[in-house]
Amino acid sequence: MAGLAIDDAAWAGAWRTRAVGDKALLSLGLVLVALVLPPWPASPLVALTSVIVMVGPARVPPSLVLRALRAPMAFIVASGLSVAVSVGAQAPGEGGAGPSAYGRWGPLAVTPESLEAAVGLTAHAVAGTLAVLVLASTTPMVDLLAALRRLRVPDACVEVASLTYRLLFVLMDAVRSIREAQAGRLGYHGHRASLRSAGMLTAAVLTRSWDRARRMEEGLAGRGYESALVTLPREQQRSGGFVAVSLVVLALLVASSMAVSTLGGGS
Repeated sequence: MAGLAIDDAAWAGAWRTRAVGDKALLSLGLVLVALVLPPWPASPLVALTSVIVMVGPARVPPSLVLRALRAPMAFIVASGLSVAVSVGAQAPGEGGAGPSAYGRWGPLAVTPESLEAAVGLTAHAVAGTLAVLVLASTTPMVDLLAALRRLRVPDACVEVASLTYRLLFVLMDAVRSIREAQAGRLGYHGHRASLRSAGMLTAAVLTRSWDRARRMEEGLAGRGYESALVTLPREQQRSGGFVAVSLVVLALLVASSMAVSTLGGGS
């Protein structure tokens, strides 16, 4: 059965046995620094720190980091472009009151204000995504679910997340097997055939996922399932040194960002 590359990396990573709380402190701290402080220089510093942490001490393959960032980057770039383009901005000389525009395409224009907002949004989003990947690439999902249960998150929420996670592997395996069968029958030979095969693949996967979810629900009901499927937690290593180093790194990021922002504002 096919697996998630980022989850496989978390299982095989150097931080596999490290306590979830320790890793969450570093990851969520980086997220807060990236989102709360001004985008320059906090966001580039957080992004660089996150990459160094993942490919350095955590030993996450750089190729995996790039692959994991590829899909979020599509949404980040689309969001940045939508912010950069303003609707109805006045060009120079039109009424004398509108902001100047770098470019104009009918009612659409890119102004200095919209471009600055787009760059800031993109920087925040990239840095925050890399900070979240620090936790995602070093912590298997089963450990995250166990940590949520220890934090007294309602069992219903944890079980929905657990079942959804397990169903992902079923869907990926179904997509792979159906697509291989279609490719063996030349289902992707040509543009029209590819579109038809892609539609049939989507319909088959949706139907199979619905049937598998129904069978899973019936199986759980037949086993007397009522609230939660509790499993034995794995032993994890808590490290005061790791926590101390994480706090020092976060403090240095905050101090350096504020110092650069102050110097930039003073000049």
